[in-house]
Amino acid sequence: MDTQNNLENFTKQLDFIREIDKVKSIFRQTPITDKSRKENDAEHSWHLAMMAMILSEYAPEGTNILRVIKMVLIHDLVEIDAGDTYLFDEAAQNDKAEREQKAADRIFGILPEESSKEIMNLWHEFEERKTQEADFAYLMDRFQPFILNITTEGISWLEHGIKASQVLTRITPAVEKYPLFMDYLNKNVKMAVEKGWLKEG
Repeated sequence: MDTQNNLENFTKQLDFIREIDKVKSIFRQTPITDKSRKENDAEHSWHLAMMAMILSEYAPEGTNILRVIKMVLIHDLVEIDAGDTYLFDEAAQNDKAEREQKAADRIFGILPEESSKEIMNLWHEFEERKTQEADFAYLMDRFQPFILNITTEGISWLEHGIKASQVLTRITPAVEKYPLFMDYLNKNVKMAVEKGWLKEG
């Protein structure tokens, strides 16, 4: 590659790096563990990457954990344009895919073509959940907010009047292939109902 092309690619890479800094300003509904505020998307993605590394022993044999980490780091970059869609907001889920694809086209398109294609493919892989890496990344993405909600005594659940059945409906598909995680989910949903952090039903 000649010097001019190197410079053009480098400029695009830096433009992308500057652009994705905006993900630090996209706030989610889940509070951080000290209950002082809600987490942002950058914190969420970092937490998922750490979880994937620490919990990698529970992934199916042969899972490429580096690929999982890449997926969880990029999966919410689209929310710079599309915003965070709350897991239990049924109406907002209707056009989520369309909003996020449009955002992916713009944001990933900032990169040089080869890198743009790689990031887009990883993002689609995560969304489609057809590989064991995407499946494990999805598990991390669904399990992390649940851990935070349990740790913070259901602050966001109480704020939105969430029922136990809603939590189980949304999280079970991600954890049902992983017995230890499924057991944790069921036990803690029951506990959350008993403590009044989740509504019955």
